[in-house]
Amino acid sequence: MADTVWLTGGSSGIGAKLCKQLLDTDYKVISFARRPPPFEHGNLHPVIADLTDIKTSTAAFNQAATENPATRIIHNAGATFEKPLEEVTPEDLDAVTQLHLGSAIAMVQAALPTMKARHHGRVILMSTRAIVGLEKRTVYSATKAGMVGMGRTWALELAEHGITANAVA
Repeated sequence: MADTVWLTGGSSGIGAKLCKQLLDTDYKVISFARRPPPFEHGNLHPVIADLTDIKTSTAAFNQAATENPATRIIHNAGATFEKPLEEVTPEDLDAVTQLHLGSAIAMVQAALPTMKARHHGRVILMSTRAIVGLEKRTVYSATKAGMVGMGRTWALELAEHGITANAVA
């Protein structure tokens, strides 16, 4: 039986490429995104979910934990909300914070019982070089920087359970 990987943002860009690479190396991929990936595969299982909504995210991850438990997670979903500082809204901050941070927390929390039971887990958080600053990326830079802090914290907290956490830029 193929190992299962949960992947957010698998419907386009880097996420779609990751889906294909994982499928090519015989993983079962559960892709969480607003749209399905632009291809089909017997080991690809799209879960349509708005990851900017905490209730939707949590429900999707909890259901996957029951139906397709995983010890490998890649949180790739992202949105830039490119705007000059004067135009950034509280709604922008809420949506991107939930997408980058809240959904990552919900996803890892849903997978933790399986990871701890197997004493094995891999968490990869896709961050960006923009964490050091990039014009018109206030909420993007801030929340992606937060992912780095979360990843470091989780690495320390979960190591004793055989679980690693890394942020990739």
